[in-house]
Amino acid sequence: MSISAKIVMELRAKTNAGMMDCKKALLETDGDMEAAIIWLREKGISKAAKKADRIAAEGLVFTAVSADEQTAAIVEFNSETDFVAKNKEFIEFGQLLADTILVNDIHTVEELKAIEIEATTIESKLTGLIAKIGENMNIRRFERITSEDFVTSYVHMGGQICVVLKMNGEATDDNKLKAKDVAMHVAAMAPEFLDKTLVTPEVLEREKGIARVQLQEEGKPEAIIEKILIGKMNKYYEENCLLQQKFVKDDKITVGEYLGKLKVDSYTRYKLGEGIEKKSEDFAAEVAAQMK
Repeated sequence: MSISAKIVMELRAKTNAGMMDCKKALLETDGDMEAAIIWLREKGISKAAKKADRIAAEGLVFTAVSADEQTAAIVEFNSETDFVAKNKEFIEFGQLLADTILVNDIHTVEELKAIEIEATTIESKLTGLIAKIGENMNIRRFERITSEDFVTSYVHMGGQICVVLKMNGEATDDNKLKAKDVAMHVAAMAPEFLDKTLVTPEVLEREKGIARVQLQEEGKPEAIIEKILIGKMNKYYEENCLLQQKFVKDDKITVGEYLGKLKVDSYTRYKLGEGIEKKSEDFAAEVAAQMK
């Protein structure tokens, strides 16, 4: 039967469920609104939809690496609380996401959600997990990294920070060890750029401008400020560019020097919850509100 957009919108307004879920519910129930609402509740979709506006800033970052070590996946999967992030089913689902990304050439969360596993989609599995555990969960971001040589990954603090490196060089045991060390360094030091040559003109001008104002306030003569700025920029590179940073395991050398002929083509660093504005909770006020 044909389902009009109007009735789909009406069901969405009543349940907060997604448009496609509403349309499917109406198709399954021959357009019966009340039956469609019950169908959505039975599938756990309505329950999950009610939690969709809750901020999910906790969770874990997951990685997966292929057997030939030429492809890696990294994904941030969020929950509302760190307690749920310790749940076995949450962890298993997060790893399923990473494993699924690893073997599928996809680029968006929507594409990931549409993938079918065991006759059901990732999105449906997620909806069921939200309904079962009782918290909002969100697939925030992911990347799939491939290399003609090899990739490596590093997981820090049980999934609070994860790093994937795309390497350029022979996959010898020595090079793999170096790559793992540098991945650990990236996790610890959070470089903004791979190399100083990749620092954008906008960032350079911003940093120079800040340093110039500081030097002027210190009373430095204009004639020597430009010379001092050269040293300031070198310091900026040392602090913010991976290959110029002092190696975390030996600060007498840079990361670039440690790598030698081995090259890092790119790095991906995910820190759990970065950029998400967490809601500040007043537990006492919440309890008082509930008592009323």
